[in-house]
Amino acid sequence: MPVFSCGGMRYQQSWQDLSPDTVADENQRNLEATIARAWELGITHIETARGYGSSELQLGFVLPQLPRERLICQTKVVPTANPQDFRQTFAQSLGLLQLDYVDLLGLHGINNAETLDWSVRPGGCVDVAEQLKAQGKVRHIGFSTHGPTDVIVEAIETGRFDYVNLHWYYINQDNWPAIEAATRHDMGVFIISPSDKGGHLYNPTPKLVELCQPLHPMVFNDLFCLSHPQVHTLSLGAARPSDFDLHFQTLDLLDQADEILPPIVARLEAEAIAVLGQDWYDTWAVGLPEAAQVPGNINIHTILWLRNLLLAYDMEDYAKARYNLLGSGGHWFVGEQAGQVGQYDLKACLRESPHGDRIPALLQDTHDRLQGKAVQRLSKS
Repeated sequence: MPVFSCGGMRYQQSWQDLSPDTVADENQRNLEATIARAWELGITHIETARGYGSSELQLGFVLPQLPRERLICQTKVVPTANPQDFRQTFAQSLGLLQLDYVDLLGLHGINNAETLDWSVRPGGCVDVAEQLKAQGKVRHIGFSTHGPTDVIVEAIETGRFDYVNLHWYYINQDNWPAIEAATRHDMGVFIISPSDKGGHLYNPTPKLVELCQPLHPMVFNDLFCLSHPQVHTLSLGAARPSDFDLHFQTLDLLDQADEILPPIVARLEAEAIAVLGQDWYDTWAVGLPEAAQVPGNINIHTILWLRNLLLAYDMEDYAKARYNLLGSGGHWFVGEQAGQVGQYDLKACLRESPHGDRIPALLQDTHDRLQGKAVQRLSKS
């Protein structure tokens, strides 16, 4: 695997399926130019999913022209209660890609106990994936996840998977225990969306730019991730050929990461402590309940995390985008906003938090700062 991967959810024409004759020439030329640039740079891993609309169809015009022995193609299929639906959806993916096999098949979105059960129970979707592997249609089986760390670790500990696609980057390091579990199982670790979900780093705030000097925040985050040997690949969700350029500054710095990173990390931490206070910085997440345990299903942890980023690093656009996805993200981004927090008694669910008395007011204040037009997941847009 190359350390950078070409993600396939930004350059496709549509989030819905298209017929081949409705693909616009201009869009297809851009996609092909993006793949050509990736290949030129040594990015041989092309990653997509059945849920990415026309991505597989459009890649199917390109991938069969590449040297198959070098191409590492990954697609992802959502696990289903009926494993035969999973099998049929994979067959559709393979047909659209116009390949005889995929190198990596990911179960897309093992985000909760239900999707994990659909995947690993006897006769479930992993059993189907293993049958496809025996037939030569799949080389390796993994999973992607936006779920809580305990679900990810449980999936890893089944021993059924070769790799995991998960979220982990400087501003959100909660999934480190899952990365450690994957390392114990000799699994590949693939970081999802380090530049977008990792903080809209393609459009960083001036404060973040200053704190990350002499690096661009995107380069800092890439280097931070890749400086951990447990992390193998970062997905670059390129929308155009030039989107790779800044990332590639990271590669010349890998051998110097131990010298470059500590001063930047120290500045970021010091600023957060100066703004938020040492006690809050150290203990804000202690004892927080999961959204399902909170009246109104309020996602307290995510809301307070976004508040921290807003205050410490001026990350308003990012915080608003993520906050306004609450309530419409399903099991991909769980829980509700805090607009109705005043209607609920949160004492019981916050009894383990050292900040329980303060948190309801902080939730309301965060809602007042971040509320806006509801945001849909890209696949629903």
